Amino acid sequence: MARKIASNTPVSRKELLDFLRPRHRTILATTRQDGSMQMSPNTMGVDDSGRLVISTYPHRAKVHNIRRNPSVSVCVLSDDFGDEWVQVYGSAEVIDLPDAVEPLVEYYRNIAGEHPDWNEYREAMIKQGKCLIQIEIDTWGPVARGGFPAHLADD
Repeated sequence: MARKIASNTPVSRKELLDFLRPRHRTILATTRQDGSMQMSPNTMGVDDSGRLVISTYPHRAKVHNIRRNPSVSVCVLSDDFGDEWVQVYGSAEVIDLPDAVEPLVEYYRNIAGEHPDWNEYREAMIKQGKCLIQIEIDTWGPVARGGFPAHLADD
C-alpha cells in the first residue's frame, strides 16, 4: 500500500476560502486572562464576507476571552482526521442578540442550506440566547497534510 506523503501547499485568499467553505470542524484558540491558551472544538462556517463564523453562547470561555483579546487562531480540519487542514489567524468579534439574528441565519444557510422555517429558527436562536463569533482572517498557513516525508514514502 502506498504511504501518504506529507504536504504543505501555500494558497491565495481565494483558494483558502474555497478550501474552508466545505469544512466545518475547527479548533478555536483564544487567550485566557492569565495568558495561557484556551482551545475548544467548534462547528464553523464562512460568511458571505469571507469571515469565519461560529455560533455559540455568551457565557462560554471563548467569548469572554475574545471580548478581552480579539486575537485568535483557528485550526480547520477536514472530515477525515488524516486529511488536509489549515491554520488561520485573525481578529474576532462577538455579535450579541438582537444583532446576531440575521448573521446566525447566514451562518446556518452557508453551512446547511435552507431551513424549513426561518421564523422558527430565528425564534430558537433568541430563545437559546445565542451569539455569533465573526473572525476576520488576517493571515494563514499553508494547507497541510500529515504523512511520511517524501524521501521515506517508498521504503
